[in-house]
Amino acid sequence: MERTAVNPVDWSLALGFNQGELVSGQTRTLYCSGQTAMDGEGKPQHEGDMAAQLALSLDNLEAVLAAAGMSLSNLVRLNVYTTDVDLLFPHYGVLAARLGAAQAAPATTMLGVARLAVPGQMVELEGTAVA
Repeated sequence: MERTAVNPVDWSLALGFNQGELVSGQTRTLYCSGQTAMDGEGKPQHEGDMAAQLALSLDNLEAVLAAAGMSLSNLVRLNVYTTDVDLLFPHYGVLAARLGAAQAAPATTMLGVARLAVPGQMVELEGTAVA
């Protein structure tokens, strides 16, 4: 598999994401359902704490990736859904730091939504990974 960053402009690199990721060659593709701040029993955690919810959502995404023999470095697409964009931005460094440590800069979209499926959840991470 070969990955090529596609960046007709480069402002996004400072924010930790590529405008696009071209994947070619033989690959395995994993489409991850949205991951939120839920424990192993499916109970919501960290109500009202955006930073903790973001960290646990990322832990849960990493667990799905690991179960498929992948890691954050395999992410080529990341969708971030949040009920409060302004509250998420001060904590976005948590996500950016972990992606940076994995040398990952997936194409990313952040969307503000009215609510998520589980009441009290403020952030959801949905990813696509290739290996």
